[in-house]
Amino acid sequence: MIAKRILLPIAWLGMFLPVTAAGQEASRADTTFLFTPSKPHAINSEEAAIRTNAWGIDLMLSNNGFGVGTFFRKRETPDISWFASLAVSDVKDEQEIEYYDIYGRSYSPYKKNRLFLIPLFAGVEYRLFREEIADNFRPYLSAALGPAMMVIAPYQREVTMDLGTGTTYTQYEEIEFFESLNYATTQYTVGGYIGAGAYFGSEGGTLSGLSVRYYFIPFQKGIETLQGVYVSNFGGLYITLNFGASF
Repeated sequence: MIAKRILLPIAWLGMFLPVTAAGQEASRADTTFLFTPSKPHAINSEEAAIRTNAWGIDLMLSNNGFGVGTFFRKRETPDISWFASLAVSDVKDEQEIEYYDIYGRSYSPYKKNRLFLIPLFAGVEYRLFREEIADNFRPYLSAALGPAMMVIAPYQREVTMDLGTGTTYTQYEEIEFFESLNYATTQYTVGGYIGAGAYFGSEGGTLSGLSVRYYFIPFQKGIETLQGVYVSNFGGLYITLNFGASF
């Protein structure tokens, strides 16, 4: 009788243990499921929704002159983008001095040629500190390489005057800007630049930024800028403003 009283509760306990264990296992499974995202690709879809292409204009300023250009940019990864750019800038010798006459017309003594630099570059940008800085400020490093063309238009011409006494007098006369383009020649080289900058505002909409670039644009034979003065390197420091839109 005593054995029956002891065995009966043990039997009932043995029947409920599997049920309790099964419930615990089900509970663990449910808990794991609750922590699984209902949309596992949500983060990836948000990343894919960002517009990866952009185009716009560059405004360039340096000691050599002022320039304007256009660019196309494509983002390959969150950190790396490649781009292509085309620009036109006037180039002046650092020794060049500009004067104005009483009529407001400018002239530069001893200036030999008007110079216009047209680089066509392709390059890469690497975004810095993406995990540490908010997206509305995106610093980057950049480098580019490509062909460059220099358009050389004469600034003045010699005019010989007969004084009527068997002697002549030679003076230099400035050639009007558009007329000088009719006598322009070109030279070609390969150049590039390295730089650093940052884009401002949210990514995927309008694009605006500021960068500092150092250009390397050598011409081995040199180009005459002032009378008797030849320059073989037209690189230098440029400050560039970027304005564009993503699509």
